[in-house]
Amino acid sequence: MFVEPGDRIHFLDWGAPELADGAGGSSSGPGWSSGPGILLIHGLSNTAWSWAPVARSLRAERRVVAMDLRGHGLSDASTEAYAPDLLAEDVVAVAEGSGLLARAGDRVVLVGHGFGAIVAAWAARALGDRCAGLVLVDGGWEDLATATGMDTDEFLRGLDEPPEVMRSLEAFLADRAAFDPATWDADQDRAARATVVETHAGRVVPATRPHALEACVRTMFEYDPETTLAQVCPPVIALLAADDETGSREKALARAAAAREAAGGSPIRVLSFGRDGHNLMRYRAQAVTAAILEADEPG
Repeated sequence: MFVEPGDRIHFLDWGAPELADGAGGSSSGPGWSSGPGILLIHGLSNTAWSWAPVARSLRAERRVVAMDLRGHGLSDASTEAYAPDLLAEDVVAVAEGSGLLARAGDRVVLVGHGFGAIVAAWAARALGDRCAGLVLVDGGWEDLATATGMDTDEFLRGLDEPPEVMRSLEAFLADRAAFDPATWDADQDRAARATVVETHAGRVVPATRPHALEACVRTMFEYDPETTLAQVCPPVIALLAADDETGSREKALARAAAAREAAGGSPIRVLSFGRDGHNLMRYRAQAVTAAILEADEPG
């Protein structure tokens, strides 16, 4: 689909279950599930395919769409247009253009992972009461400068992959599989392949355009979680992966939750996965699915 000023934003429509009695759904057209539709937003340098294990489970219950953020996947990579408001507008445009928000009264659950959680929070604020719930999957509650102790340039340098990992597609996939061999499957293989491009020399390079990656990181460092989450209307669930020994991420989440409650918002529900890595969609797909399906319920 196209968004202003003519950029293409790609999304995967995972569909939805049909109701046995053929009754109309609230956001997905006749014969589809009556719960709010779900829009999934991937993390930095990733694509919509990262959501495959979760999306496949969700579509048994709800209408599900996963988008590629601009500069990522099959979406356009404009030289500018990575400001918070524009990224939020892309999410709103996908929600409307996909049919998740096709009719008056339709509402959508926004789910973001990492950087996508930040974008989801901005979009939830923009949608107001058209957002039924917000799920932050290991991100979206931290001031990154404080959390990392880095500036944007140092953070960007830390994203570089070791040369031996990028020497071939085989080496890259082996590296990704080694994160947790037990959870490596066809979905993870496809998601990993979508993040790189194979060159004629046989090496691989990141699929995310360098200028888009830099712009997104600089936008990430603008994020003010306490202010933003205090302005989000719907219920919020935060899924926290492994924290460091200081508990700094838990403390940041507690500060964001306190700011939200001080502004009159509902408490943030927290689910902790202390032994799992950042990619909870891979390591805890069923738990992530269950949390998403509960996102529009009052805390």
